[in-house]
Amino acid sequence: MAITGWRFQGKEGIFRLEQPELSSYLYFPLVNEAGMMSSVSPNLHGQSTAGHNSFLLEPISVESLHNSKASRNFWVYLEGEGAWSATGNSARQNAALFSGEKEKTTLEAGFLWHKIIRENGRLNLRAETTSFVPMTNDKIELMKIRLTNTGNTELTITPTAAIPLYARSADDLRDHRHVTSLLHRIYTSVHGVEVQPSLSFDERGHRVNKTAYGVFGAAQDGTAPVGFFPVTEDFIGEGGALDWPQAVVANHRPDVKADADAEGYEAVGALRFATLGLAPGASVSYVIAMIISDDRIDTQRIAAEYLSEPRFDELLEQNQTYWKGKLDTLSFHSGDEQHDLWMKWVTLQPILRRMYGNSFLPYHDYGRGGRGWRDLWQDCLALLVMEPDEVGHLLYNNYAGVRIDGSNATIIGAKPGEFIADRNNIPRVWMDHGAWPLLTTLLYIHQSGDLGFLLKPQTYFRDIFTKRCKERDLAWTPEQGNKLLSQDGRIYEGTILEHILLQNIVPFFNVGENGNIQLEGADWNDGLDLAPGRGESVAFTAFYASNLLELSELITRLEQADGGTDTLEIAEEIAVLLDSLDTPLNYDSIPAKQELLARYFDSVVPAVSGRKRKLSVRQVSEDLRRKANWMFEHLRKQEWIRSAEGFEWFNGYYNNDAVRVEGDHPNGVRMTLTGQVFTIMGGIATEEQVGKITAAVDRYLKDEQIGYRLNSRFCEIQQNLGRAFGFAFGHKENGAMFSHMTVMYANALYKRGFVQAGKQVLDSVYQLSADFERSRMYPGVPEYINERGRGMYTYLTGSASWLLLTLLTEVYGVKGNFGDLHLDPKLTAKQFDAAGEVSVITSFAGRKLQIVYRNLQRADYGKYQIGQVTLNGVVVEPTSNEEGCLIPRQAIETLPEGAVHRIEITLNA
Repeated sequence: MAITGWRFQGKEGIFRLEQPELSSYLYFPLVNEAGMMSSVSPNLHGQSTAGHNSFLLEPISVESLHNSKASRNFWVYLEGEGAWSATGNSARQNAALFSGEKEKTTLEAGFLWHKIIRENGRLNLRAETTSFVPMTNDKIELMKIRLTNTGNTELTITPTAAIPLYARSADDLRDHRHVTSLLHRIYTSVHGVEVQPSLSFDERGHRVNKTAYGVFGAAQDGTAPVGFFPVTEDFIGEGGALDWPQAVVANHRPDVKADADAEGYEAVGALRFATLGLAPGASVSYVIAMIISDDRIDTQRIAAEYLSEPRFDELLEQNQTYWKGKLDTLSFHSGDEQHDLWMKWVTLQPILRRMYGNSFLPYHDYGRGGRGWRDLWQDCLALLVMEPDEVGHLLYNNYAGVRIDGSNATIIGAKPGEFIADRNNIPRVWMDHGAWPLLTTLLYIHQSGDLGFLLKPQTYFRDIFTKRCKERDLAWTPEQGNKLLSQDGRIYEGTILEHILLQNIVPFFNVGENGNIQLEGADWNDGLDLAPGRGESVAFTAFYASNLLELSELITRLEQADGGTDTLEIAEEIAVLLDSLDTPLNYDSIPAKQELLARYFDSVVPAVSGRKRKLSVRQVSEDLRRKANWMFEHLRKQEWIRSAEGFEWFNGYYNNDAVRVEGDHPNGVRMTLTGQVFTIMGGIATEEQVGKITAAVDRYLKDEQIGYRLNSRFCEIQQNLGRAFGFAFGHKENGAMFSHMTVMYANALYKRGFVQAGKQVLDSVYQLSADFERSRMYPGVPEYINERGRGMYTYLTGSASWLLLTLLTEVYGVKGNFGDLHLDPKLTAKQFDAAGEVSVITSFAGRKLQIVYRNLQRADYGKYQIGQVTLNGVVVEPTSNEEGCLIPRQAIETLPEGAVHRIEITLNA
């Protein structure tokens, strides 16, 4: 059967896909702020959980979506015909999937609801199954099944909902799967089946369990089921299976009623409803609720609040309103409506990362919850635009995850102050982690004008690991708490600025034998994890270099701020890293750098003195600038390389033998995209070099089939560099189109004024993602595109934040400048609509703004400049410069709240 892609319906981002089950690995997220995290496939497979240790449905990977039989199911026994699954999950229907008996199915989905319409022409029966997670305080997922008789004769049907209750930790999926079923205590009530395991199984110490799981249901008017099959082996029968259960196939009468119990078995929420006659054209609906509770479930409350069709429809409408409000905070209008609607799904993705972390969806079958350090700071880039009220507190809280050695906790919990050294208890440091917080904090300061944020005091993270995880302080115990102490036993606090300085200055001294920052456990590319001894990341040396330059300029702003200061207070131990204030170091001497850093590490273990040193803002700024300038010159002089073919670019890495990774090689030219992104973005590459880099990228990394590869083919396993090269080429970190770095490449090109090249990169990401015939994914941007063009690891990817940020701040040119609104569009002529306009709706200074650019002469980028600017129809006189114009924050803050205010900018050729 021919595959056609999804199509948008209307202007709200709703899309439709015919025969979705003919595409593998599809799933859709359903989630709420209460902590329910679900996923649903076209056949209602997927999982539902509140965390690693509380899965209602069985934990799965993507392969399980089409191999596992344990799914949400709703059975109909038709008199004279037998068993039929409204979700398509029967052995008979699966066998007919590619035959002439294939049923007609349609997927419809919006923010955040999922509907499958399945119609069997021979049986004259249609089922519409709608799923969503309501925005209530319950961890609950709802499903409504509407059955319709499409024929001319009455149908006699007996419905049965059947949802297996895994009801335990993901750790128990293989390890002690049967033993943990012995802990199950199963209860039935008027509306369903509940499981509360007696213990949380853990051989380090079994704990009494409180968490309960339930499946409850009712007919459209609230009528309860007539009976239950709560034990899986009874439901499926001897020799049966979840896709052909004897209780349904043989239409057994349920012998379990309300107020029954069982223990020691696998459970299933199998709810039998009363047999009824369905007249031609008539419909009947059933509502099913799946819930995870912190204790025994109040079944009467659940029935009253959820189990009727009117209540389901009301909650669905509330859900749609909630998500519309979230996503309408940022929306784009251009000459390409399909792209604008696709971007609405990209806008959703950073919110999903905040809610899921980087786990609990089928492709994200790793981790135990929580967000990674790098993920947090990058996701906040988009959240600062979309949820600005929440992000300032988030940034502040998470600076407490920084260690005094410049490293940090790698996993951030759900609550403020919850930090974990690593999800796998492996002591290691990702060398790029210190670079991201400044980037996000700068965006926050530019958006808010809140320079005072830098001077807020915050604690430091403390655990057993010291000296960037190279040593352990065996005198430290968890009972001492996870906060750094001073020598007198008090909790030590330093300003946010002190934290940022530490994160960026320590790496400057932490160099390898080629003078670049050590790779340590890995950098952004987690796959480069086998060069901890002598490996170096040139790419992130460039990032840190540009950070130091940004910092040197940023801190001088403190003198100009309200209540400004010309001095800074930092821990006296940290002052040694600002070497030029006392005895300037020879930065060409690698041993001198390493020795100074070792002295600093020794001075802060096991505690800091607690004494502060006052320093001149100007002197600190000059020290940072001196460091940045040295790094810029070092990179330009040592790391600019040329291939035999005459192409030039920056080397990105040294391996664990301290050998340069990129350039000509007997197995073919080796090149990485990462090494180019940060040299361009940070200004290390000159304008002439940027042009040469783009030519080299097009020659060695661009692939018309899958876009811009993360690296060229190395043709060898790199045991001295990283596991990534053990992956098949064209997959994940080994040569796939890795959306994150590709979008950052586009961002860097836009930032440097290479607009046509940047647009070409962004267009490729969109076209690859939206080409359903190849990508086989719903709207949005994937983590990567594999060798066959399939979109992989959908929904939870940091590339979404970078794509939103790039479109808003670079393409549409809407950004903050120390609290003022800066407008500097980099739009091409083709991006304007038929009326010569583009617009974006976004929030700034607590006001909702619609920013409209009018380009009536259809001039291309570089041939127009900003002309008249109006605010709600009134001409304003912004401050103009070569890089757009500034509208003072005060002019925006005086506008009334609640309304959408229109800023219109005329572009003159």
